[in-house]
Amino acid sequence: MTDGLRGSLDATGLRVGVVRSLFNRPVTDGLLEGALAVLDEAGARDVTVIDVEGAFETPLIAQHMAQSGYDAVVVLGAVVEGETDHYEHIAGRASEGLMRVMLDTGIPVTFGILTVRDPAHAYARSAPDKHNKGREAAEAAVRTASLLKHQASTAVEQ
Repeated sequence: MTDGLRGSLDATGLRVGVVRSLFNRPVTDGLLEGALAVLDEAGARDVTVIDVEGAFETPLIAQHMAQSGYDAVVVLGAVVEGETDHYEHIAGRASEGLMRVMLDTGIPVTFGILTVRDPAHAYARSAPDKHNKGREAAEAAVRTASLLKHQASTAVEQ
């Protein structure tokens, strides 16, 4: 069995948007640092970061960015379960909205929103190490955008 085609981690020439939720900011600051580090390592030079109040607002801004010429959008946030069912509504609606943006626009929108029951898990996933979920979301965005560009150039050649 052979490996499938995979996008490269080369962001040269890509325009990348990052949407960060400010709710649970100590966590989302760590996610942002991880995402920006990967984008820098990958050679992204056209990166715009937009802050929103919470995860619920991220799909609208991601949609605007996807419709405004960005090659990929990285979405970062942290939704921590509390005593009410608010957690389920926000986490579910944010993920559904972001998936809809991606499918409606054809632009990669990665889900770097932590959905955790324990705040300690959010801090662990936003720590400055190789397991940082902001890093993972940025890498997925770059790889998916590069794969789409490769597919488009291959289709033109045929």
